[in-house]
Amino acid sequence: MSSHSLSDNLRNALKTEDGQDITLRQILKNVGHEGFGLLLITLSLPSALPVPAAGYSTPFGILFIVLGVQMVIGRSEPWLPRKALDLKISESFAEKMIGTAIKFFSKTEKFIHPRMKWINSRGGVSLMSVIVIIMACLMILPIPLTNTFPAMVIFLIGIGLTEKDGLFSLGACVLGIVAVALYAILIYYAYTIGWEVFDHVKDWVKELIGLSPSTD
Repeated sequence: MSSHSLSDNLRNALKTEDGQDITLRQILKNVGHEGFGLLLITLSLPSALPVPAAGYSTPFGILFIVLGVQMVIGRSEPWLPRKALDLKISESFAEKMIGTAIKFFSKTEKFIHPRMKWINSRGGVSLMSVIVIIMACLMILPIPLTNTFPAMVIFLIGIGLTEKDGLFSLGACVLGIVAVALYAILIYYAYTIGWEVFDHVKDWVKELIGLSPSTD
């Protein structure tokens, strides 16, 4: 797969036969030499962007841990467990993902370019992988509608790795630290006040992404 714009690479990663769903096996094949960065972008989209994506966060969170460990040990190409390769994303949902991501890329691509070469070093990739693993663990936590933030951090890290933009990746790391702090605050209040705090969080997140607050 030739490297052009982020939008082109994403379209290639989610390319399907007409009318057919796409499996993770096909996505892995489509990603090809683009490697971990583009795969992180693609798999984080269902949870990172404001499109309906129930049921993706936990299984994909586990896959991000698997990918993060591979990055830590210096594996050159991503590998996914055989059982995961048959997981499917519908063609219609893939198109929604592409459309939403392209809107984001159209506003940000001009600011992203190769710089701060530390991102290409073993230490730089290891730092990104540790952040990915932490964010993946946060995605798996059973906290309603709060997986968007850590998934977005993974999405941004994927962009930084794909485009070899160390400054952009550093910004993603800062957001990752903010995400950890927010989750720590949530868990503290849940422990001291009660788990109903998550109902308020759920309503706040719904309002943030344009959905109606919960009335039940």
